[in-house]
Amino acid sequence: MLQTNSASDETVGFDRDGNVAILTMRYAPHNLLGAQLAAGVVAGLERARREGCRAVVLRSGLRHFSAGADLSLFEGGGERLKQDFEAVRLLRAIERHPLPIVASVHGVALGGGLELALACDLVVAASSAKLGLVEATLGLHPLMGGIQRMAQRVGVARAKEIVMLARRFDAATFEAWGVINRAVPDAQLLDVTMTMAHELAAGPTVAHACSKALLNRFLDEGMAASDAAMAEIEQPIWASNDLATGLRAFKEKGPGAARFAGN
Repeated sequence: MLQTNSASDETVGFDRDGNVAILTMRYAPHNLLGAQLAAGVVAGLERARREGCRAVVLRSGLRHFSAGADLSLFEGGGERLKQDFEAVRLLRAIERHPLPIVASVHGVALGGGLELALACDLVVAASSAKLGLVEATLGLHPLMGGIQRMAQRVGVARAKEIVMLARRFDAATFEAWGVINRAVPDAQLLDVTMTMAHELAAGPTVAHACSKALLNRFLDEGMAASDAAMAEIEQPIWASNDLATGLRAFKEKGPGAARFAGN
């Protein structure tokens, strides 16, 4: 039986359904990824481990899974992002957490929101969901390992298409490309997610943790090299007119409104 231990005003609620922990993001209005949301998810993951849960579901209690990163992180030459890497640490914490984690996606998962889902072990998305790495519309690129994680899932050719064209894709397309595990009718999202999570929770917990650790070890070399080069490679972005144009256009007119000069 579902045990509810969360208050409606919490950034991330914590519930249990047997051995499955359910973390429900409620950081209004759109679960923008930053230090506060990251701290709430990390606290929920630690509580799941502390209380002996055997699988975790990460979902949203709002209209969207996550509309992206907090744009204030990118202002002023990205100084907040450089100084406060809580969101980046969150993605690492998800990947390295010993319990299997299933992302349950509805609404939109864009930019940092999709990067958050990709850090989970399995991703189930509602058919109506829209997903994409849309940072290029702001004069940016994915800054939290999204490029690398996407390439690991779909290969370099598809990753370049997804990152550089910055389109919003439907769940069925991403399922066919191997970005997510399942695209399901909206009404079945919770049932399919929980069935998958309970199957994981009923499995060999130690073996699941070892599988995650081995896969992380396999993938870490490429991630480590990319992380080491990131600060140098990204430096031109912070000084570009395109970034200032993209952020200003988004604030004033919304997504996709920027007209870039290319400098």
